[in-house]
Amino acid sequence: MPELENRAISLGDVLRTQGQVIYALMLRDVKTRYFGNGLGFLFSSVAWPLVHVLVLLTVYTSLGRTAPFGNSTILFFATGLVPFMTFSYMSRWIMIGLVLNRPLIVFPVVKITDVLMARAFLEILGACMMTASLFLILWFCEVDFMPRDIAQASFAFGASVLLGLGMGIINAIIATAFVGWMTGYALIIISLYISSGVMFVPDSLPEVARYYLSFNPVLQAIEWMRSAYYDGYGSLVLDKTYLMAWAACTIFSGFALERLIRGRLLGG
Repeated sequence: MPELENRAISLGDVLRTQGQVIYALMLRDVKTRYFGNGLGFLFSSVAWPLVHVLVLLTVYTSLGRTAPFGNSTILFFATGLVPFMTFSYMSRWIMIGLVLNRPLIVFPVVKITDVLMARAFLEILGACMMTASLFLILWFCEVDFMPRDIAQASFAFGASVLLGLGMGIINAIIATAFVGWMTGYALIIISLYISSGVMFVPDSLPEVARYYLSFNPVLQAIEWMRSAYYDGYGSLVLDKTYLMAWAACTIFSGFALERLIRGRLLGG
């Protein structure tokens, strides 16, 4: 019994220590971004993606584009941009976070997973703040951004976060070993933006194109989000189980890859 109690105390101490390390890494990350204070975090994780979304919405509306589905052009594109930007920024900033903070892992108390989780928590917070800010801006502009099904919209947002987390972990490990991957992934993001249904309705495409595009998990996240706004949307393409399987597999694969090449990462 005393031995089991000592083990429990030891495990508690380890978890407490790791929690403190992650919290310290989060504070360091917030303070070292751009302006050397919390404004850098607000700029990179909230303001920048928010401006990105607003600029694209302005471009789409100023070009006079009609909504491919529904009556509101702004609503259609916003429901596609939110899950895409959530995934995009998470998967890139988690990658960049490990590359920039790599010198810290020379300290025995700091693990690679600590750096990843610290950046992940910050990106999740930033994504939530960005979405809430967009909601308020659209409400002020008299655009009804309230989903028809709040629960499904929340699930779609959460799935986008999990997918971004999984891809971010994988990208971080690859980019730490091969820095050139960051440039390669930027090109992948561009291709995903074009093919993920932000600007079109997948159900309206020919069956062959719809079939191959359905394998894109980011497209599935966007379809899930829009299904929470439009009744019957995505009935031919949406596969929630497929998206969640992708998210789970990328997270598991990311941590497995980290464990497999940990020695190389630590050795530089």
